[in-house]
Amino acid sequence: MTRADATLDPYTAILELSERELELAGMGRIDDLHALGEEWRALVAQLPARPPEEARPLLERAALAHERTHTELLRLREAMLCDMRTTAQASRVAHGYAQQERRRIRRIDRSA
Repeated sequence: MTRADATLDPYTAILELSERELELAGMGRIDDLHALGEEWRALVAQLPARPPEEARPLLERAALAHERTHTELLRLREAMLCDMRTTAQASRVAHGYAQQERRRIRRIDRSA
């Protein structure tokens, strides 16, 4: 391994972690995605204040993966909100039927 390769190792690890995040987001594995936070903190802690110029392509690819991950998370959020709306609507419908059933039972009791 050359010195240049060793210098880029943390940036390669960032790219790999970004790609893993994208994969997890695409599969909807939010808990696993959240668990990567500690790994991110450890990677960032070892980086110099200014990355070497050779790291630019790796960082650009990592940034793109982050943008795609963000898009996946927005998609997941919208799907969950849609599910919540559907559940709330089903709950209201069930509640409405329950109210009607109680009224029907009261009417039957009164007529008996």
